[in-house]
Amino acid sequence: MQVAELDLEPGGEGPGGNGPGGGGGGAALRPGPGSPPVTHGEVFLLVRRGGRPVGTLLAWVPEGADPRSTLVEAARGRFAGAGSGAAGDTEAGTAVGVAEDTEAARTTGEGGRGAGAGRARASGGGAGGAVPPYVSVVVATRERAGQLARALDSLLAQEHPRFEVVVVDNAPVTRETRELVEREYGKRVRYVCEPVPGLAAAHNRGLAAARGEIVAFTDDDVVADRRWLTELTAPFAADPRLGCATGLILPARLRTPAQVLLESHGGFAKGFTPTTYDPRDPPRDEPLFPFTAGRFGSGANMAFRAEVLRGVGGFDPATGAGTPARGGDDLYGFVRVLAQGHRLHYTPYALVWHHHRETWADLETQAYGYGVGLTACLTAVLVNRPALLPAFLARLPRGLAHARTLTAVRDTDGGDGAPGAHGGRTHPWPRRLSRLQRKGMLQGPLGYLRARRAVGGGAAGRGTR
Repeated sequence: MQVAELDLEPGGEGPGGNGPGGGGGGAALRPGPGSPPVTHGEVFLLVRRGGRPVGTLLAWVPEGADPRSTLVEAARGRFAGAGSGAAGDTEAGTAVGVAEDTEAARTTGEGGRGAGAGRARASGGGAGGAVPPYVSVVVATRERAGQLARALDSLLAQEHPRFEVVVVDNAPVTRETRELVEREYGKRVRYVCEPVPGLAAAHNRGLAAARGEIVAFTDDDVVADRRWLTELTAPFAADPRLGCATGLILPARLRTPAQVLLESHGGFAKGFTPTTYDPRDPPRDEPLFPFTAGRFGSGANMAFRAEVLRGVGGFDPATGAGTPARGGDDLYGFVRVLAQGHRLHYTPYALVWHHHRETWADLETQAYGYGVGLTACLTAVLVNRPALLPAFLARLPRGLAHARTLTAVRDTDGGDGAPGAHGGRTHPWPRRLSRLQRKGMLQGPLGYLRARRAVGGGAAGRGTR
């Protein structure tokens, strides 16, 4: 399956107006990162207006047809009336529909109790004429120099005017990463080494080394959109109570059945509605808030106010890939920041393209790891913040019901098996993967305790060393 992006208004004046094709009214089509030019066949398409993402759809280009005109027609038919100001997330067929962002969709003021009170707030996240914050971009990696180079090239091409890039080499066994950074990137990228294995430990090392007022994190297997950093950090200038921001993650390629299945299940995307989560005004449609942290975003596309992340002790080093906890370091960070009273903002305008794992065995490992990481994260939160236990226990019955829904077996036949719709969990999920995910959930607390012993049983928070 091909991956491509189409800007319906490439000459638009919106903040994301960096689409190819320059001025004029013609729509601009280009392949996804690392993909060949679009031809006939199935196409997973990101639709933009003025550079800003507004939705995705699955389209078919007949043999002999012009791909650009075919996809423009499909996109305009699906997203008619969608402006570049904001997007709503409604599903229609295999596409994510779009609605205008209006004041009626927002809550009213600080902790407001207006018509939208009790829900997550929709907002555009613009910062007006504020000075862009200085940002440290942290990329943790381990023995994947080829992928890392691709990610670094996209980061150094960012339009954001004030940033640094820090590569954290996690428990390296060779000098390959260090030599790549020193040989190819010189002073444009800083290299640091974290000998303790684990993604959280690596992120804490990056946090300690960071000089920026905002610290953004991404992975070595992504390609960042040119406006990623600007869009991800703009909400901090607009909202002094904001502690964390997350962004949109879409597939860079869909070449294998495993990649298509993962994206059909919803992938890493959280929809196309800019949303602010406020612990002072919990969303009514999230009864598990803030413990449903997976709704908020993913570690491949997140940023924190540095003083806020340091204030909660950074990430728990007993969580994350590379430890028996398998994951959960990002979710842990989200919950801790929200539990301290800070807001979290999700923006679909901050986009990175992720290279999904390619094989069925990879997907099985991923499903099991997601289960382990989820309950390991919850264990870490309660161990490090026991005061949250009563709130957690009050939500436990609904949490168990949510876990059953999350890991339910869903038929892989039929129209729902196509990538394109994000934000729900009605997508296919085979029985084998469901069992592995549930098995992982049972193992998560034990995995966290094992990892905690391995790092010496110390509290989370090595991010300030």
